[in-house]
Amino acid sequence: MLRKIDSNKMGSSNHGWLKSLFHFSFADYQNPENINFGVLRVINDDLVESGTGFDLHPHKDMEIISYVIKGELTHGDSMGNKNTISRGHVQYMSAGTGVFHSEHNLGEDELRFLQIWIFPDQKGYQPNYGDYRFDWKDRKNKWLHMVSSKDGNAPIKINQDVNIYSLELEKGNEIDFAVNKDRQAYLVQIEGNSFINDIQLNEKDGMEIVEEMLSIKTQETSHILVIEMNKEI
Repeated sequence: MLRKIDSNKMGSSNHGWLKSLFHFSFADYQNPENINFGVLRVINDDLVESGTGFDLHPHKDMEIISYVIKGELTHGDSMGNKNTISRGHVQYMSAGTGVFHSEHNLGEDELRFLQIWIFPDQKGYQPNYGDYRFDWKDRKNKWLHMVSSKDGNAPIKINQDVNIYSLELEKGNEIDFAVNKDRQAYLVQIEGNSFINDIQLNEKDGMEIVEEMLSIKTQETSHILVIEMNKEI
């Protein structure tokens, strides 16, 4: 099963300093038929103006991943962490029993990042934070495995049976991705445009995938993210 999610039909908000595209119900965009996809609860495509950001606020019992597309993202939290990441880097936070954090754009340029929330496999974990500065070339024309479960082999490990991959596929190239039996995935066409099994995806579109072999062909250089997980029962 493949279902294209047109970015022009997604929820959105514009607060001046923050412009967001919502793949799932969030904030003022509430759609009871679009709450989650399996354990994937949130993908927000956020644009944050320089010198602004999300001030200190709480979270609990959620695995939160931020993937920077352009600009700089500076994180601070009640555990004493403070770090800045840029294009292609990832930060992750297990909110667990509760944590306060802030996310700001302290750089000179506009920040664009994907904010991803995943339900943990159980409640009450000890809060945890980390970040990883992936080398951009490690996703050129190949899948970069960035996130896995604690039993997986990705550099970032979270409290859920989820795998997250990124890819920059250059113009004219092709690549496959297998979503196996009893598995499903959500794909984000971050930049560029491509054909996924002959279905055209443009920049910021999404796609739900259940038990399918994907054949990806680019029309122009494409930046893609895939979140693969256990099939929703």
